Amino acid sequence: MKDQYHPAEIETIAQKFWADTGAFEVTEDPSREKYYCLAMFPYPSGKLHMGHVRNYTIADVISRYQRMLGKNVLQPMGWDAFGLPAENAAIKHKTAPAKWTYENIEYMKDQLKQLGFGYDWSRELATCKPEYYKWEQWFFTRLYEKGLVYKKTAAVNWCPNDQTVLANEQVIDGCCWRCDTAVEKKEIPQWFIKITDYAEELLSGLDKLDGWPEQVRTMQRNWIGKSRGVEFSFKLTEAVGDIDGSEIKSLAVYTTRPDTLMGVTYTSIAAEHPIALALAKNNPELARFIQDCKTQSVAEADMATMEKKGIATGLEAIHPITGEKTPVWIANYVLMEYGTGAIMAVPAHDERDFAFANKHGLPIKQVFDTISSTENTLFDNKVWQDWYASKNANEVVMVNSQEFDGLSPEAGFNAIANKLTELKCGEIKTNYRLRDWGVSRQRYWGSPIPMFNKDGGEIPVPADRLPVLLPEDVEMDGIQSPIKADAEWRKTELNGQAVEHETDTFDTFMESSWYYARYTCPNYSEGMLDSDAANYWLPVDQYVGGIEHAILHLLYARFFHKLMRDEGLLDSDEPFNKLLCQGMVLKDGTKMSKSKGNTVDPQALIKQYGADTVRLFTMFAAPPEQSLEWNDSAVEGAHRFLRKLWKTVHAHLQAGTPTTIEPAELNQSQQNLRRKTHETIAKVSDDFGRRQTFNTAIAAVMELLNEVGKSADRQTPHGLAVEREALEAAVLVLSPIVPHICSTLWQELGHGDNLLDASWPQVDDSALIKSTIQMVIQVNGKLRAQIDVPAEAKKEDIEQMARDHENVQRFTEGQTIRKVIVVPNKLVNIVAN
Repeated sequence: MKDQYHPAEIETIAQKFWADTGAFEVTEDPSREKYYCLAMFPYPSGKLHMGHVRNYTIADVISRYQRMLGKNVLQPMGWDAFGLPAENAAIKHKTAPAKWTYENIEYMKDQLKQLGFGYDWSRELATCKPEYYKWEQWFFTRLYEKGLVYKKTAAVNWCPNDQTVLANEQVIDGCCWRCDTAVEKKEIPQWFIKITDYAEELLSGLDKLDGWPEQVRTMQRNWIGKSRGVEFSFKLTEAVGDIDGSEIKSLAVYTTRPDTLMGVTYTSIAAEHPIALALAKNNPELARFIQDCKTQSVAEADMATMEKKGIATGLEAIHPITGEKTPVWIANYVLMEYGTGAIMAVPAHDERDFAFANKHGLPIKQVFDTISSTENTLFDNKVWQDWYASKNANEVVMVNSQEFDGLSPEAGFNAIANKLTELKCGEIKTNYRLRDWGVSRQRYWGSPIPMFNKDGGEIPVPADRLPVLLPEDVEMDGIQSPIKADAEWRKTELNGQAVEHETDTFDTFMESSWYYARYTCPNYSEGMLDSDAANYWLPVDQYVGGIEHAILHLLYARFFHKLMRDEGLLDSDEPFNKLLCQGMVLKDGTKMSKSKGNTVDPQALIKQYGADTVRLFTMFAAPPEQSLEWNDSAVEGAHRFLRKLWKTVHAHLQAGTPTTIEPAELNQSQQNLRRKTHETIAKVSDDFGRRQTFNTAIAAVMELLNEVGKSADRQTPHGLAVEREALEAAVLVLSPIVPHICSTLWQELGHGDNLLDASWPQVDDSALIKSTIQMVIQVNGKLRAQIDVPAEAKKEDIEQMARDHENVQRFTEGQTIRKVIVVPNKLVNIVAN
C-alpha cells in the first residue's frame, strides 16, 4: 500500500471497475426486497453546480447504504431536456437547441461519472428523444378520449419576455417562475388536463404520505384549497346582454362565509367576468380598466396590499334575503379564476373589501359582535382592525342580521345556507382553489401536442401516426417558434382530408411528471410502461429534491401517477413513498448564482481534492434538509480527514498481522476501543437509516478514528485485531459517502475488490457491555478522584475503593468520615470533618 493518498489515481481505478463490471445495473428480482432511490433529474444546462452535487450525493449515499443492507437497489439518471433555456442559448450561440442540449448532456454525464455516482446508465433517458415523448403524446390522446383533456379560449398567465403561457403554479409572486418578468393576462386557445377531477384524491392522499415533510404536504393542501361554502345568486335589477347574444339576469357568487351575508353592502366582479366584458363593448373607460387589470400582479401577497381600484357598473344586485339593492362594481382585486369571478363584499369583516369600500365611499355594516357588548360599534370605519383576533370565538354572535341575530358564526352558516336553499337560489357546495392544468406552450423546444386541427375542431393524432416528431435541424430567430413559422410542417392529411398539426408544445412539466416510471422500463417499445417492471419498482422508495418543487412538479407527478393507474399501466396510488427536500447551497449567506458571482465550480474542486472530498464536505457541512454554507477551509478539512484515514490504515498494515478477536483475552484498553467501535456502528446505522443525518454519522466516525489514534495497541496480535475491526467498520460505514478511497482501503485490508456488495456492519451487543464503570469521588462536594470499578461491584466494595484511594486519604487525613453516599454508576461523595 502506498503511504500517500492520491485521489485522482484511486478514483480513476474505482470508476473504471464499476463501469467495466456494470456494477450498478439491476433487473427485477422478485426474490429480493427492492429499493428505488431517485434524485430529481437535471436540466442539461451545461455544467453541474454545487446544488446538483449536493442533491445527487445525498441520493447516492442512501442508495449505496440500502445496497449494503442486501436490497436490490435501482438508482437511474436522465435528463429533463426540453425547455426554454435551450432556445435562448441556441439564439445566443447561433445553433439549434437539440445540438446544444445533446452536447451539454454528454459533458454533464461525464461530470456525474467523475463524482462516482452509482447510476444504472443502461436506463438513461432524455425527454427530448422521440422514443420518450411518443408515449407522452399517446397518453394525452387517451386522456382526450376519456374526456379528461379539453381545449378552450381562456384568460391565461402570459410571460411577455418568454412569449409563452404559464400555469398558475408557475406564477411566483406575480412574476414568471423562470425569468422573473411581471406576468400579464391574455386570452388565447389552450389545452387543459382536468386535474380538478382528481382534487379530492390528491388532497386525501396527502394524509398517507407520512414519509414526506409536513411543510410540503401543507403547501399542497393549501394549493388544492378545499373549502365548504355556499354558491348562490343575486338577481340583477336589469339584464345584461352577454357577448354571445344571451342575457345575464343574475350574478353567481361562492362564499365560505354565508354567515356574513347580512353585511353585504356591494358586490364586485372580476375584470374578465362576462358582465364586465359585455359592458366594456360600449365603454372605453371600462375597456382600458380591464386591460390594466390584465397586467397587474395576481400574487396573493400583492393582491392584499395593492391599491384597490374599481369602476361602478351602474347595475344593482338584489340581496336574496332582504331584497335590498346593492351596487355592482368591477374591482381589480377579484380574480376570474377563483370561485365564480364575483364576490359579495362585506367590508366590516374583510380587509380587502374594507379598503375598497373606504376608497370608493361605500357603506360598512357590522354583523358580528360579542355577547357582552352593549354597543354595535365595530371600530373606526377608516382604520382596519383585525376584529376576530382580539375576540373570544365562543362569545361572537351575529348582529344587525334580522332573524339571525344572536346566532354564532357556525350556526349562522347553517341557518343562512338553509335559507338560501329554501329560496331556491343557493346550495351548500365544496369548492377547490385548484384549477385545471393548462399544458399548452407557444415555444418550439418541447413535445408537439398530438392533435390535428380541422375546420375549427380538433382530432387526436392516431396511435399509428405517433410520435409527432419535433424537427431538430432548425434555425432560431428569437421571434417565432420554427414549427409555427413552417407552413409545410403544419400541413398534413388524415384519411385523405387536409388537416394541420397543432403548433403548440407541451408544458415541460408534462415530461417530468412520469419520467420516474419510465426508468423502470426505458427501452420498452410496446407501450408507455411495462406493467410488470413498473409494479416491481414503483413506488419510488426515496425521492430527493428541492422544496421549490413542492407544488409544481410534485403535485403534477402525483396527478400523472393516478392517471397512469386508472389507465391500467401500474397499480400503486402514489409515486413517491419518502421525500427528502435538501437545503440550498449558500455562499456568504446567499444562494449561489452566476449573477451574484459567488458560484463554486465542482470540476475545479474534483481536480484539486478529488471527488471523495467534495462528497464528504457536502454531507458533513449540514444535515440534508438544511442550507449548507460554503466554507473553503472546511473543504480542506474534509481532505485532511481522508488523508488521516489513509495514513492510519497504512500504519496499521505496516505493524503486522492481527489475530482473531478473543473478547475474554482483551485488556481494558482494548475492550474500550472495541466498545467504541460498536457504539459507532450503532449510532451510524441509526443516522443513516432512521434519522438520515449523515453529518452526525461522519462526526461519529471521526471520533472513532481519534480513539484509534489514542488507544490503538500495535504491539500485540489482540491489539491489532481490535484496531483492524475498528478500521474495517470505519471503511464500511464511510463507503456510501466516500466510495473511492474506501474501495481501495477495503482491498488493502485483505478483502475482495467489490466493496459494493459487502454487508453493512452489525453491532455486537456483547461488546457494548462495560466490564468497568468510571465513577467520580468527591470529598465534601469537591472532586478529588476518579476510579474504575467493576460493573457488578457491590456498594460496600465501591465505598471501600473510594476510601482507599490515595487522594481521598490525603483530603480526609485527620478528619472523621461521617457519611459515604454512593450514587450507582456515577459518583461517591464522602462527608468528613
